[in-house]
Amino acid sequence: MKKEDPQRVYDSIRAQAFSRLAPEQHLTTNLYLDELPRKKGEYLGPQFQKIVAEQACLLVFADDNPAANFGHDCRYLLYHPENGSLLKEIPARFPPYGNKPPETLKAFHEPVKAIPPSNLFHIPPILRCPIIFPDGTRYAVLYSGMSNKRHLNDLEFCYRTLIDRYAFDPSHIYVCNYDCSLDTQDGLQTIWPGDNTPYRIQVNQPGNQAGFQAVLSDLRGKLQSQDVLFIHTNNHGDNFGSGSFLCEYPNWGTYPATQFCADLATLPPFRALLVMMEQCNSGGFNAPVLAASTASATSIASAAIATQSSYASPDLNWDTFAFEWIAAQAGHDAYGGALSFNPDTNMDGVIEATEAFNYAKAVDTQPDSPNFSESSAAGGDIGLSQQYWIWWTWCWLFRPEIEKYSPPFPEGQRPEFATAVNGIAAQLQKTIVATLDRSVAEVRKELAPKIHSAFEAAFAAEKAQKAS
Repeated sequence: MKKEDPQRVYDSIRAQAFSRLAPEQHLTTNLYLDELPRKKGEYLGPQFQKIVAEQACLLVFADDNPAANFGHDCRYLLYHPENGSLLKEIPARFPPYGNKPPETLKAFHEPVKAIPPSNLFHIPPILRCPIIFPDGTRYAVLYSGMSNKRHLNDLEFCYRTLIDRYAFDPSHIYVCNYDCSLDTQDGLQTIWPGDNTPYRIQVNQPGNQAGFQAVLSDLRGKLQSQDVLFIHTNNHGDNFGSGSFLCEYPNWGTYPATQFCADLATLPPFRALLVMMEQCNSGGFNAPVLAASTASATSIASAAIATQSSYASPDLNWDTFAFEWIAAQAGHDAYGGALSFNPDTNMDGVIEATEAFNYAKAVDTQPDSPNFSESSAAGGDIGLSQQYWIWWTWCWLFRPEIEKYSPPFPEGQRPEFATAVNGIAAQLQKTIVATLDRSVAEVRKELAPKIHSAFEAAFAAEKAQKAS
């Protein structure tokens, strides 16, 4: 029997796959044909899906929700490699490849593609007054396992915010990404789309359980009772009914919430744990994290409830919930653009956990399902600045010097200048805080009687009525 020309087989398969789409799927489902036949007995996609080719076949990957992170509903259409007839359609939750898409997997119907950012006016990021924080050290862990470019972009935005806005010591920021490099499923990344400069993030562990455990092992010897730990997880995840999990490198490994929290529980007691999770089904981590935390106060914000996916931004450069949460903390978006509104709703100068969550939820344009949990009211009050009070004179003293020595834009917004200013602030901190404590005591001594008298006068009638 004469074998069909491969190109004719491919064309037939493409036409058949497209014809299987419902009319409403024509603009929502992306279709990809892998021109390399799959072998009998070969796993199709992650092994935990337990999908195995029953015979040699050509595969069409139908991604029915391309803007969502995995896991989400998708399909494998299997065709006879010689005559192109349909063998089987299999529902799936993850793509049919390991660490990276094979070069033989080619899109032939792709209605959902990246949308470039609209033509918006962007202000340069504001160099704010240096943070004053009390005793205690701040640490951060940024995790992304089976990273796409957008997940690494989120981590970079977060990394820059921690250093430039909140003066984190870079040596106190642990980054677990993919294979312990700037590589992703979309290839090696070199230029961050926020401002088209090279990535600054320093990756020191792979994005998997072993990498996260190595970080916790180091933290166990460092965390003290007054310290703050911030954990951000990104990339993909799912929930097959037995609990949510994070995806890990390599090949879509799974890091269950139960094991993640068992690892978290090995930390010594400390002051505050602030967690933000972006992956699909991340809400399944909320209750276990609160139960496992050894911190006096804990809060966790998740992009999606335990049974829902999380979503990328329209330009596919970011994950929407994470982007907006980090923007609330930074005071601007990743492009330097102004926020939709001031997330600091109580106007105390600190972006608290609840405020960052409320902002991200309010402006999230994608079908995420954000949820928030806290161990107590103190958990919702946690801020990256670890700041207990505001002394506006600190800003008034610094602002003239910042304006005097800041180079003109864009050089004035470069990280080196922000790092230098934060270094000066750290150098003067003990002197400033001692002066502040003395000044506050003097002000309290002078104003306390006046405040007491004002309250007495305002509530005198009510007091007399109760006495009678």
